[in-house]
Amino acid sequence: MSRTGPAPGERVATWLRTRRAACDDSGSGAAAVIMFALLFMVLAAFVVDGGLSISQRERAADIAEQAARYAAQDIDEEALRASQGRNAPINYENCPARVQEFAGRSGLSGADLEASGCVSASAQQVRVRIQLTYRPVLTGLFYSAPLTVHGTATAESVTG
Repeated sequence: MSRTGPAPGERVATWLRTRRAACDDSGSGAAAVIMFALLFMVLAAFVVDGGLSISQRERAADIAEQAARYAAQDIDEEALRASQGRNAPINYENCPARVQEFAGRSGLSGADLEASGCVSASAQQVRVRIQLTYRPVLTGLFYSAPLTVHGTATAESVTG
């Protein structure tokens, strides 16, 4: 009795070779690396641009505080002398001009300078609002519009 075809050992070896070729997982690591790289870039974008947003808000608040102090320093000296140092009224009519002057020296852009100014002013206190516009660094790849932040501060005239 003669058999035709491959021997049983050869059939198993051929089946194993075919099975390995069909289940080849080469290249699957590259897909995982690409997915993790994209995930890392998205997370980095949120961290970097989130920090930039916080930094710009703090900068707007700092400029607003300094501009409010600068506007409040413009006091009516005659009224101060007449009250013998008990009352120091602010020349609140000059508040918009003084805020614009200070904001201009702080490096604000033209549009931000126009949008910034005195919110309210009286002889006792001034309230200032500063606008800053910036562009996100990494999320700018997905979202290209500039972002705007505001800072508001109040300064009072106090004697003593």
